[in-house]
Amino acid sequence: MFDFHTNNEWYFQMQAMTANEYIIPFIEKTHPVYKGMRVLEIGCGEVGGLKAFLDRGCVGIGVELNQSKLETGCSRLSDYVQNGQLKLINKDIYLVDADTELGGKMDLIILKDVIEHIHDQEKLIARLKSFLNPDGAIFFGFPPWQMPFGGHQQMCNSRFLARLPYFHLLPKCLYKAILKWFKEIPDDLLEVKETGISIERFEKTVKKSGYKIVQQTHYFINPTYQYKFNMKVREQARIIRALPWMRNFFTTAVYYLIDVKSFK
Repeated sequence: MFDFHTNNEWYFQMQAMTANEYIIPFIEKTHPVYKGMRVLEIGCGEVGGLKAFLDRGCVGIGVELNQSKLETGCSRLSDYVQNGQLKLINKDIYLVDADTELGGKMDLIILKDVIEHIHDQEKLIARLKSFLNPDGAIFFGFPPWQMPFGGHQQMCNSRFLARLPYFHLLPKCLYKAILKWFKEIPDDLLEVKETGISIERFEKTVKKSGYKIVQQTHYFINPTYQYKFNMKVREQARIIRALPWMRNFFTTAVYYLIDVKSFK
């Protein structure tokens, strides 16, 4: 496992920097981020990403299943919690009620490195409409499943496996056997193998659910790699981006902004 995965403080800062330098500018190409804007982040982790929006004067709500991560975020952002600008919910998003727990509809919903972990993605994406204001938008950022580390093997304790690209694409029985051979706990990694999502399946699901893709950016070098590995961020080449299926193998991250107002 790479050291930054166990350094909560650095991970918090990395979330905030990514949101400030890449996510917010991406969103603002079509949807302004403004004071008082209601922002919901699903799978907010240590809440670093939301901090970037809070610093802009937005009202933030974070939903996270991992209680320890949420407690970490709560302690770092206690001032925002106390003044009512931030609310944190330790709950499954499928069990959250927009009216009673979110206090109404949201102007922006964020799912950063989350959709690839969620079961029944079509159900969730369709349900997000009930959380969203008519002029609202949803941001998705995720690694395509077939990309070199789409199986999240960087979380492995074995340094060899953590640096081994594409081996998550092996048949499930062989993949599981390798994880056990290296004394890894396979459940979380096997779950990602079940829920990992491709660019094509994501776009198909979004359109089937009645959304419009407002904008998209595909990355050859993921923006977070700038902080994790000191690598220069690079967008994907047009020729690769235009190749269905094959592009998943060489694209380390995609950003999408979707809304429903285009269909009204």
